[in-house]
Amino acid sequence: MNWTPPAAATALVFDCDGTLADTMPIHFRAWTVTMNRLGVPFPETRFYQLGGMPTARIIRLLADEHAVPVPDVDAVVWQKEAAFLEFLHDVRPVEPVYRIAEAHRGKLPMAVASGGYRDVVGRTLDRIGVRDWFGAVVCAEDTPRHKPDPDVFLEAARRLGVEPAGCVVFEDTDIGLEAARRAGMLGVDVRRWLRPPA
Repeated sequence: MNWTPPAAATALVFDCDGTLADTMPIHFRAWTVTMNRLGVPFPETRFYQLGGMPTARIIRLLADEHAVPVPDVDAVVWQKEAAFLEFLHDVRPVEPVYRIAEAHRGKLPMAVASGGYRDVVGRTLDRIGVRDWFGAVVCAEDTPRHKPDPDVFLEAARRLGVEPAGCVVFEDTDIGLEAARRAGMLGVDVRRWLRPPA
């Protein structure tokens, strides 16, 4: 992928799921298994609309929408994450984004800023062999608010020791791109590189 950062760029920040790692179809499989047990429908279009949102928040939202009581949201979170990890061997890098990170490794400070949980994000980064490329990995546990709020990206900039305005964010969801905008960062929508030619 031949991408050149703007002259003012001082750091690169990458979302994980669907951006660095091609995990979204696998996450959907895990969600389907988990929500079917609860009798809660979660169609694929809705799944992609909620991309970037932490698991617990999605469970609460869907449970409320369908009036299904979920007394132990944390237990359902870990059921869903465990289902995802069963499929982890199928995860591959998103090639164009992986190549950008590879090309700028050691040249610009880089971070991962994800709505996922630390253990799962770490194992995903290990699976595609990139964890040590990043000076910071910020996950759902690290900020009180989540995308589309800007906190995860602002925390990534803070940990890298750079100003938010110099950060370029790579994202694959509208929620994530809105969070980047609110953080005062330049957002790059990687979906344009992933669509097959018309």
